Amino acid sequence: MNDRTCIVSRERREPDELIRFVVAPDGTVVPDLKRKLPGRGCWVSADRLHVEKAVAKNLFARAFKRQVGVPPALADMVDGILAQSALGAVGLARKAGAVALGAAKVDNAVRSGEALLVLHATDASPDGVRKVTQARRATAHLGGPEIRAYKLFSEAELGLALGGTNVIHAAVLAQEAGRAAARRVAALDRYRGGSPDDEAMFAAIAEDETAAEDME
Repeated sequence: MNDRTCIVSRERREPDELIRFVVAPDGTVVPDLKRKLPGRGCWVSADRLHVEKAVAKNLFARAFKRQVGVPPALADMVDGILAQSALGAVGLARKAGAVALGAAKVDNAVRSGEALLVLHATDASPDGVRKVTQARRATAHLGGPEIRAYKLFSEAELGLALGGTNVIHAAVLAQEAGRAAARRVAALDRYRGGSPDDEAMFAAIAEDETAAEDME
């Protein structure tokens, strides 16, 4: 049971690519995101699709070799825990001075390369997102870091976590508290399916740079 193999795909993965589940004293399956709960555990790839499949196919009973209680909304439970963990870490980063708020400060953090990632509220205007995206693209083109952007939380959720109002755009900075928050945000994004638009953008930039080198 310590074998880090997904019980759905049967593929071995690194711990950060998996979610550990254990059986609580009442016989119910619960997520162990910190991988610290006692008892035997099983592993599921860290995305919603695999968790839903594990529930639908009753794979937890087979993994634990016993009848267990599996909450029908287990996938939602995991999402909620990951979201709260990410928001909490972002809030701690804000208190440590590792978060920039507001369009102007976010743009500056991106163009200076200080930003680790950008957070857009899910209800942010397309124009505001476009301007920050242009800054991220320009920074990468100039040889700076590839700064990821995420739309995972509403304006209200970001405001509550960051102690402000009208929090539409935020940049998490490359400091210790910021790196801790970045790991939690990336975990939630991966669970929800990732950010294919970002992957495509940075892949296109890399292709342009390769083409330019070939022409030299």
